[in-house]
Amino acid sequence: MSNTILVGSQWGDEGKGKIIDVLTGGVDIVVRSQGGNNAGHTIVDGDKKYVLHLIPSGILRKGKVCVIGNGVVIDPVALVGEIKGLRARGIKVDAKNLLISDCAHLVMPYHRSIDERREELKGKNKIGTTKRGIGPAYGDKVARTGLRMADLIRPEVFKQKLALRIRENNAVLKALGGKPVSGAKVLADYVAAAKLLKPFVINTATYLHKAMAAKKEILFEGAQGTFLDIDHGTYPFVTSSNTTSGGACTGSGIAPNRIDRVIGVVKAYTTRVGEGPLPTEEDVIGDMLHGMGREFGATTGRARRCGWFDAVATRYATMVNGVDDLAITNLDGLDGVKKILICTGYRIDGKGPVLDTPPTDAGELARCRPIYTSMPGWMTPTDTIRKYKDLPLKARQYAEKLAKLSGARLSIVSTGPGREQTIHL
Repeated sequence: MSNTILVGSQWGDEGKGKIIDVLTGGVDIVVRSQGGNNAGHTIVDGDKKYVLHLIPSGILRKGKVCVIGNGVVIDPVALVGEIKGLRARGIKVDAKNLLISDCAHLVMPYHRSIDERREELKGKNKIGTTKRGIGPAYGDKVARTGLRMADLIRPEVFKQKLALRIRENNAVLKALGGKPVSGAKVLADYVAAAKLLKPFVINTATYLHKAMAAKKEILFEGAQGTFLDIDHGTYPFVTSSNTTSGGACTGSGIAPNRIDRVIGVVKAYTTRVGEGPLPTEEDVIGDMLHGMGREFGATTGRARRCGWFDAVATRYATMVNGVDDLAITNLDGLDGVKKILICTGYRIDGKGPVLDTPPTDAGELARCRPIYTSMPGWMTPTDTIRKYKDLPLKARQYAEKLAKLSGARLSIVSTGPGREQTIHL
């Protein structure tokens, strides 16, 4: 029996969905433990492409059980849409292969409206939220005023609690200059969603502990990335949950001493969606990748900001996550780059001592200038290579350099979106 956490070691969008999908072949259960439908995992299976937002990537594999844990915030209407979309494509989704925590909090329409209005009022200081209501939903959770799946599946309880929440949040929306939400419409839409979702809802913490006792293999699927963590990320340009490995424990009910392995996923370069500092950002690499049709957000469709690999950031991510093994994705994205840069340190405003740890203040991080070392590119396609020894020597040297600088074992190298484009060391 083995419990593995997979996390993003950058700013999200590292290709976790593909790596999770590959690893799912060797596990019994896949658990999503934080975030909401602000995240998107893209899976390519042959000529088929799937974009998942709330349902764990394991749903595409037969015989696997997927769990949406207590740490996730769920938009029930969006989840129903995702389930119906998968079923329409011939994917089995029922109460035998998808389980939902009764403790998971709900994302409500007023959360989305508040999220959008707050972002609009920030103007040029906006965070870059997806406007899916994730932050306000987590805010209600922490304020102990949130609604949960356990409420949703009990219509009379939900109706009573919803009336109060509509009243309070419409007052907030009025103060923000937004439009009120119709309580009757919310009730109708969410009660309809509850009818479909009720068979899926259980105490998932108990289920997972019984599964461990039965020696089941469990994979914990992280959403977003380390530097979007509410505590350890580039605050306030972060998401509203703990995207680091500790979030997998609190978001599922599994104790830290039951975790056996942590895998960190990184791209062979760096990207981020939304606002906030990105020290190695360079138009030259962004223009190249966008020109190749790469690096557009799975959830928003926005062009991702791109930069060179940031070893300062990934080294810190290895530390806070306890990363054992490194999975490098998108190596093929650099196949045509003659000279590849790697950031090994920062200087604030390009002056003073060299920093080997990212500043915790976003303003200071924005002032950091990268110190680069360079490596020669391999200038040949890697997307058809299936064995590590067959990769160009310079590509292997680059991958091994990234692992050494990050402080983790090199475990996986991905050279494309397909399952078969995955090299295990």
